Amino acid sequence: MEAVCISLPESKSTMWCRRLACLYPVARALQRHVVRKQVLRSSISHKNVTAVHRWFSTAPDVKVCSWVLHKDHLEVLYSGTCMRFNYVWLRDHCRSASCYNAKTNQRSLDTATVDLDIQPALVRADETTLYLTWPDGHMTRYGLEWLVQNSYEGQKQQLVQPRILWNERIYKEANVPSVSYSEFLKTSEGLRAFLQNFLLYGIAFVDDVPATYEDTERVAERISHIRETIYGKMWNLTSDFSRGDTAYTKLALDRHTDTTYFQEPCGMQLFHCLRHEGTGGRTLLVDGFYAADQVRHDYPNDFELLSNVPLKHEYIENMAGSNNHMVGIGPVLNVYPWNKELYMIRYNNYDRAVISTVPYDIVQQWYIAHRRLTNELRRHENELWVKLKPGKVLFVDNWRVLHGRESFTGYRQICGCYLTRDDVLNTSRLLGLKA
Repeated sequence: MEAVCISLPESKSTMWCRRLACLYPVARALQRHVVRKQVLRSSISHKNVTAVHRWFSTAPDVKVCSWVLHKDHLEVLYSGTCMRFNYVWLRDHCRSASCYNAKTNQRSLDTATVDLDIQPALVRADETTLYLTWPDGHMTRYGLEWLVQNSYEGQKQQLVQPRILWNERIYKEANVPSVSYSEFLKTSEGLRAFLQNFLLYGIAFVDDVPATYEDTERVAERISHIRETIYGKMWNLTSDFSRGDTAYTKLALDRHTDTTYFQEPCGMQLFHCLRHEGTGGRTLLVDGFYAADQVRHDYPNDFELLSNVPLKHEYIENMAGSNNHMVGIGPVLNVYPWNKELYMIRYNNYDRAVISTVPYDIVQQWYIAHRRLTNELRRHENELWVKLKPGKVLFVDNWRVLHGRESFTGYRQICGCYLTRDDVLNTSRLLGLKA
């Protein structure tokens, strides 16, 4: 039988969407969507006429929240954000006392017991809260602001970690201050200022540190557990070639990130020059995210390729007392899939293994994309050169900032270590920073 479509007069929900359209640009699209939904579909063979969708709104004297129930999800418009929530998700994330342990901040509900076809029996909202009553009578309450913060649509609009991308000029003009050894160790304010610099720029300095192995270790442990690796806990780096790595020579080192051959590269490292009797040896720093952002802007397809093609990095060492074969796999650029935010660059031409994870018809374009990124990383204006001296400790975000050095003469001793990224970010959050 032929279906009959009957247009309805403007409902209150349609009226509210018209008013919302004046307030929120996104609501203009919703207005058209709602008007389109205000239609009854009926078959001549059926007596009952039912609405496919119906929009509901809070009262006009409170902050407007509008919602509509679909077959498998709830659509909510609030604070200028149009959000869609799967019904199982809404039941699974319930924060009631029986579903969530507020003392441990852990879920108590067994997700496997939730009906995968569940739908709410009743939905209502006031100016701050969305209420859902489920078929078994259980009620779930969500703060509307909490939903905005935790919805997929809300997350797409947020950065996981705010950053300031820089080249040499930008960093020098920012005049980022160092933190003194005393402030860093003894005050929360000094530690917080240091971590804020580190989170924003990917590098930070502590001054006036006694030039000893022990004091350098004390500085490291102020913010994180030291990550023990195949190089030990703390390391002393000289040009004695005691390890099978170019870093243990006097040769220049091109820009790179460390431990690309780990499945999870070390998140943070520090350098302290305890002694140098000679010339040269300046440290090179390059913001890898700044360079990658230029590629994203000028060559978006190349950025996409570098963030999707996994590569192997490898460290093979056969020295007296040190025998290792490490392999790490991952793309050069790593991004969060929901907002395309770059969170790690894995770039080390020394340790990149044989390219065997890229099909032949992609290899050429990968080399082109890699060359474009390399050209950005090697631009003179993107290079920040720093002369490390005894007393000045440099912390580097190894997931973001590439480092290198110029060749040097004489005896040079660098002390340092790797730090666990999770612990650095944990300390930052406990001090009220977004990390």
